[in-house]
Amino acid sequence: MAGVYISYPFCAQKCTYCNFASGVFPAALEGEYFEALLAEIKSTEWPWTPETVYLGGGTPSQMDPGKLARLLEAIPGGKWREATVEAAPGGITAELAGAWARAGINRVSLGVQSFAQAELRGTGRKHTAGIVASEVEILRGSGISNISVDLISGLPRQTEESWNDSLDWVRRLDVPHVSIYMLEVDEDSRLGLEILDGGTKYGAGRVPREEDIAGFYEKAVDMLAEHGLARYEISNFARAGYESVHNLKYWRLEPYLGFGADAHSFCGGKRWQNAESPADYVVRMREAGAAVVERTVASMEEEYFFLGLRQMEGVEAGPERIAPYRKDVERLVEMGLVEYDERRLRLTRRGVLLSNDVFEVFIHTCPG
Repeated sequence: MAGVYISYPFCAQKCTYCNFASGVFPAALEGEYFEALLAEIKSTEWPWTPETVYLGGGTPSQMDPGKLARLLEAIPGGKWREATVEAAPGGITAELAGAWARAGINRVSLGVQSFAQAELRGTGRKHTAGIVASEVEILRGSGISNISVDLISGLPRQTEESWNDSLDWVRRLDVPHVSIYMLEVDEDSRLGLEILDGGTKYGAGRVPREEDIAGFYEKAVDMLAEHGLARYEISNFARAGYESVHNLKYWRLEPYLGFGADAHSFCGGKRWQNAESPADYVVRMREAGAAVVERTVASMEEEYFFLGLRQMEGVEAGPERIAPYRKDVERLVEMGLVEYDERRLRLTRRGVLLSNDVFEVFIHTCPG
């Protein structure tokens, strides 16, 4: 199954925890970016007809709905099996949701992150739990019932009580898909850099301990399972039939084309990436009609394991395929990080929390 990813890196504000290549940019650049993006899509020689479309960012929900429709009209297929737009709560109206539905959008991913006001204020988000609840009903009223909610475990000021409250809101909203991300600490976000520097800005001094963050995540696993949302990938939970069809292709090495700044593509065993910054992307598209800055041959065997193992179903791995890693797999089994029955290899519950340790084995020991 093939898909399309469209990057729209423009936001109303840059959240403290965000480590994506997105942010607040001049309005003029946003207009130029749209034209470059549309040109890139229209100039593509399609090797297949996509079955899924995903608009991410950034905040593609702030795009003019007429422009969003023009982008989708340029993509072959129409009436895709799944067409998702990421949205920031606080701006969804009945008119906007209706325009999305008419353009072919049938799934919305809401970047809620938290339902606790103290946590939201600290990150720069401006919505409330009530706004999220209202907009979920607006989406349903427009015919878009396939709704996902994102939460982050580990935000500054997060407590067991506030986390339980966020999970309770998810239960009450009764959405069919939830993503739970544990806070990433790196130099690519203001909060992450402040934590690494030992500072206190952005609430860095009030980030929960690592063991508490893991505990919050584990609590979510149990609560969501009780509510009928099974964990099908490390960060994703869904009712049967509501798994993200588009995102599954990343972990199953299925082809996709990415358009826009910092967009990645994978097709025919090769990977390529566009220029990261919106400004650089626009210049490259204007001057050369293309924005690719890096091309590589995919390491298929490595990726088969470290991407496929993100899924709770694991990967098929008979004795012949597992042979180069047999000793390492036996060690991981003894450590309680993986299960292996000579047919499938999968992470254990403990292995999910230490998944990077598992993935490293396959990255460093893959033959060739």
